[in-house]
Amino acid sequence: MSNKKQLRHEKILGLLEQQTQMDVTALAAELGVSQVTMRQDLDTLESQGLVTRSHGIAILASPDDLGGRLAYHLEAKREIAARAATLVEDGDTIMIESGSCCALLAEALGREQKHVTIVTNSAFIADFVKDYATLQVVLFGGIYQPASKCLVGPFVAQTAANYHVRYLFIGTDGWTAAAGFSNKDLLRVQAVRDMARSADVLAILTESEKFHRPGTVPLNIDGQPRLVITDKNIPADCKVQLERDGIDVLLADAGR
Repeated sequence: MSNKKQLRHEKILGLLEQQTQMDVTALAAELGVSQVTMRQDLDTLESQGLVTRSHGIAILASPDDLGGRLAYHLEAKREIAARAATLVEDGDTIMIESGSCCALLAEALGREQKHVTIVTNSAFIADFVKDYATLQVVLFGGIYQPASKCLVGPFVAQTAANYHVRYLFIGTDGWTAAAGFSNKDLLRVQAVRDMARSADVLAILTESEKFHRPGTVPLNIDGQPRLVITDKNIPADCKVQLERDGIDVLLADAGR
């Protein structure tokens, strides 16, 4: 995909994020393109699960599934993913847990044509990057969760035990000073804990809006190096607290 088309797609998603839905004709006029081009763009975004269409209206996909979550704050997530990709070298093997920023990290590595082996419990990510020839994906076995398109359960731990990697990249549903990072699903949290045993560094990829937002199940992973990659809007008190806790904070728009 050309940079021009990608930028146009991001603008479409940004407009839909502000208004939830828009008339296709109005979208074309807003971006200064023909309706034919707009329909082609929407075809692509719909095939990726980012938008749906009904009677000439483009609607942003639901944030309740992983494909839909990619549409929310897409530009910030791409920056976070690009920053994370700088940590990965050609020839590396990494672990990636399910999440929208994590999916975009895998895509960024493919676009950069890095030869990387990705070990993951995310069937969504495995499919998302299937067209990138330089990426080899190892998919864990386990119990399939249709909404998140990821695998959980004891088989994740058994598969992860066969690997040792430098980085495990994960997402999060929230962070508070009291509870740390957390997710909504206990089985997914356990999968993160099991995968973390095989990694030297746990890297959390998240937008700044997740800070001060409590989740349901704390990750409770201590005793190994951790880092956070987020955007520049992280609240100052959160950044200070994370660094006090020995967690490195990398900003997506700095240091690249």
